[in-house]
Amino acid sequence: MIPQKNQFSEVNEWDEPEEAIRVYSKEEIVALQQRDATNFRALSPWKIILAQVLITAISMVFWSFFGESAGVKLYTQSAFLGGLICVLPAALFLIRLELAKKSQRLNPGSFLAALVSGEFIKIVVTLMLFLGIAYYVPGVLWVPLLVTYLLALKCVWLAWLWR
Repeated sequence: MIPQKNQFSEVNEWDEPEEAIRVYSKEEIVALQQRDATNFRALSPWKIILAQVLITAISMVFWSFFGESAGVKLYTQSAFLGGLICVLPAALFLIRLELAKKSQRLNPGSFLAALVSGEFIKIVVTLMLFLGIAYYVPGVLWVPLLVTYLLALKCVWLAWLWR
């Protein structure tokens, strides 16, 4: 039995009126999106990866002005590694999702499993790259690495400007 308001209670002016909720069909949603297509443009996640690569390149150019001038500078190498730590796991995550989309039996449960496993892969690869660079790259400069990593990581925020 569904509980209802007491019939004998007086109406309070603070009570909010009940709103009717309309459920749209898939066809209605598609029609609304096509009618106002500029507000519902799909943004490819690969464009975000491209933006991360470009930010990494710009950061590498910026950091190349510091340090000694012989060969590839350690500042530039550290900036490259910071960008790599951001771009490689994100690309692996997107590849995992693309493989899930192309699966023959795509349902919400399997896509959610692909999303969670992709995020797990992304976290593990990021940690492994940080630890591997800390142990196996001698003399890495952490300021350019972390600054470039954070800049590339925040490229997702630029997606709001592209809409």
